[in-house]
Amino acid sequence: QVQFRESGGGLVQPGGSLRLSCATSGFIFSTATMGWYRQAPGGRRELVATIGRFGTVSNVAALKGRFTASRDTVKNTVFLQMNSLKPEDTAVYYCNVHRDGSPYYSWGQGTQVTVSS
Repeated sequence: QVQFRESGGGLVQPGGSLRLSCATSGFIFSTATMGWYRQAPGGRRELVATIGRFGTVSNVAALKGRFTASRDTVKNTVFLQMNSLKPEDTAVYYCNVHRDGSPYYSWGQGTQVTVSS
């Protein structure tokens, strides 16, 4: 059974930072490209970043320089470091296996990030 357990979200002021974690199970993490996604209120779920099996990170262009993904293959966990946060980054953040340009499995519960003063 594939599971994604996102954590680390919260309320942060503009300009602040957060580090999200996503613990995974039920698939071969070491060979999977992982994706971070987010869904803002009233919006569609969108891709934020991907990280390949060897650690190659690809960010959505608008987020380059602020967000970066990393992974721990021993702990089957993927991370998202978010810096210089803006109110428009407010969303629920999810991780998933990223395959053929799309999320592959059912979603976890996500973690809420709210950027507000």
